[in-house]
Amino acid sequence: MKIYGVIILATLISAALMMHGQEAAPPSVDLYEGQEQPEATVTSSPLPNGPELPEISQLDQTFSKPKSLGKDADALRINLEWRQLRNRVVNDPEVQTAKAYAQAARTDLEKRNRLRAYYDIYYERMSALATTPEIKLALKDLKASHQGSLAQPRVRPSPTPEGATPTPTPSATPAPKKPQHKHKKKK
Repeated sequence: MKIYGVIILATLISAALMMHGQEAAPPSVDLYEGQEQPEATVTSSPLPNGPELPEISQLDQTFSKPKSLGKDADALRINLEWRQLRNRVVNDPEVQTAKAYAQAARTDLEKRNRLRAYYDIYYERMSALATTPEIKLALKDLKASHQGSLAQPRVRPSPTPEGATPTPTPSATPAPKKPQHKHKKKK
């Protein structure tokens, strides 16, 4: 086991030394010093020594973009940003007033309408403070889900627009009948 480790270590060291010995000379070194240069090299421009490197602004743009760590990590990051926005917006006086107004409603229909207005104000404030397009999309989805929970299509269905097909409402299924046991006579 130790022999294999020594062999691998020696291989790595020799590979590193060989790679170090292959370094190119800097472009300021004149290889033809003291010799006559051929005419072809005098008229042509010297080739750059190495690959073209991007500008610093391009590098900043490349590395400033957050890399995705996966679907779950992105969801956690968006959730964290949403909670921070929620904590900033919840103390806004207009949001607090809208929430208190919605809670003071006397009927269910009135409360749902007031909550819709509250969610409009609440998510409008959060999207104004949001910095990334991902969180703005998440806020739009959250607003749609909150306002969607206020709809009660079975209680008072809204009329369908012209040309639209009405969605069928499932009918109640009858309870399954229990099989009747035939009375058998015992002998």
